Amino acid sequence: MLFVALMSGTSYDGVDVVAAEFTRHADTLRLRPLGHRELAYPDELRDAIAALLPPAATTVEAVCRLDNRLGAVFAEAAAVGVELAGGRADAVVSPGQTVFHWVDGGVTRGTLQLGAPARVAERVRVPVLSDLRAADVAAGGQGAPLVPAFDALLLDPAGGARAALNLGGIANLTVVAPDAPVLGYDVGPANALLDAAARRLLGRPHDTDGARAAAGRVHPALLELLLAEPYYAAPAPKSTGKELFHPGYLDERLAALGKPVAADDVLATLTELTARTVAAECDRHRVVEVVAAGGGVRNRTLMSRLAALGARRWRLRTTAELGVPTQAKEAYAFALLGWLSWHGLPGALPSVTGARRAAVLGSWTPSGPARAAAPPVVPRRLVIDGC
Repeated sequence: MLFVALMSGTSYDGVDVVAAEFTRHADTLRLRPLGHRELAYPDELRDAIAALLPPAATTVEAVCRLDNRLGAVFAEAAAVGVELAGGRADAVVSPGQTVFHWVDGGVTRGTLQLGAPARVAERVRVPVLSDLRAADVAAGGQGAPLVPAFDALLLDPAGGARAALNLGGIANLTVVAPDAPVLGYDVGPANALLDAAARRLLGRPHDTDGARAAAGRVHPALLELLLAEPYYAAPAPKSTGKELFHPGYLDERLAALGKPVAADDVLATLTELTARTVAAECDRHRVVEVVAAGGGVRNRTLMSRLAALGARRWRLRTTAELGVPTQAKEAYAFALLGWLSWHGLPGALPSVTGARRAAVLGSWTPSGPARAAAPPVVPRRLVIDGC
């Protein structure tokens, strides 16, 4: 089967598009990557998304307008994905842009992703899977993270506990260990606060390669304030996003210091925050290896700091060594979730999300008559073609 998958993360800088072919051999599922594109959002669309995110106030009209604007963008992205697949696809997975994740007292009450899936289905004329988080939330789960289903099939824990790390707007960790349930949760901010600082202090969308952070020094008092965030001490399952780690969050901590901090020092401190919080979780789970992906992998300063903190305890490498492009890993993971849902198989892991049961994810927007799926066979292993 040929799946196209889209991914627009908490950094909301663009949409990643992938095409993948899945073939099943007994309980092994083989994924053949067919291509990946990164389609940047125009500044005006990024501003429209930012204007809708907490703690900003908004209106139903603004939500409706953005929902349909994103749907049009995702529709064109899906068409690119169909081209990557050779001009044909069986389905598209379009999880949408998360604009709110409602967590109250540590319990997820709801979640909202925008992206008008009917527009995508109309453009490419194949079924579209969307709203992937809601079923897990309804079953008492966090609705996130969902990528651990991919990690659990891909990583082999035979030689010891291994972790998959995604460095997007938020840093997510999956831990796969011998004879233990899969763990996965949001550790804290990765690019969310770094990009906010770059926009405020540098007038740029991000700190390219972490160059400005490398030129700065960690500010001890600011780091202490940031590390005091209660979220880090909360037990898993847990998930977070820009409803907590937004630009105003950083402004409040800087204001609390009572004196200005140089831009490079702010970036160096935020980089250290991500490195320390991630490394602490890897050490806690006694992992022997960390496999990283996401936009943060491009940040040389962050990756260098993570490698230094893990030296002699765990090895740091990227998913590219496993055949999965680092910038496309989450999109390929959602392609897998689409394959699972197509076959009536659950994609969320209760040990990760805290749900009462494993839920089949998403809502299908049809395009033409429904097609019967083959009888489900639960895969036990994922193999990437070419590796």
